[in-house]
Amino acid sequence: MTNLNRQGFDCYMPMIKLQKLRRHKPTLVEEPMFPRYLFIRLDSSGSGQSWSPIRSTLGVSQLVRFGGQPAVVDSKLIGLLRSKEQGYLPEPLFKAGEKVVVADGPFVGFEAIFQTVDAESRSMILLEMLSKPVAMRIETASLRKAG
Repeated sequence: MTNLNRQGFDCYMPMIKLQKLRRHKPTLVEEPMFPRYLFIRLDSSGSGQSWSPIRSTLGVSQLVRFGGQPAVVDSKLIGLLRSKEQGYLPEPLFKAGEKVVVADGPFVGFEAIFQTVDAESRSMILLEMLSKPVAMRIETASLRKAG
C-alpha cells in the first residue's frame, strides 16, 4: 500500500480492531479486514493514470480479475466498508457462556464457563469442582477457547 501510495494511487485497506493475547495480556490490535487485499481507485476511461506500474510494484501479487478484466467494486460498497470500519466495536476474546480451558496455574487443563471480565481485566469463570459450579476470578491470559 505504501509503495502504491508513493506512485500516486488512491488505495484503501479496511482495518478491524480485535482483542488478542500479546505477551500474555489481552491487547487491542488493528488488522486488515481482508488480509493481503486492498482496494485501488482506478480510472477505466483510458485518460487516467496508467495501471501498468501496479503489477511491478513491490508487494503486489496481482490484480483480482474476472474473465480477464480487473474486478470492479462499487463505490457504495467502499463507503459501507468505511462506515463499518469507523463504528466497529472490537470483539472480546471470550463471550459469556463460552467454554474455556484454564491454561496456567493450579487449575491447568480444567474446563470452565466464561462469565465476564471485571474492572481489573480479570475474567470471572464458573469452574466445576466437586460437582458444583464455583465462581472464580482468573487472569484472562490464562484462558484458552475449549475445543
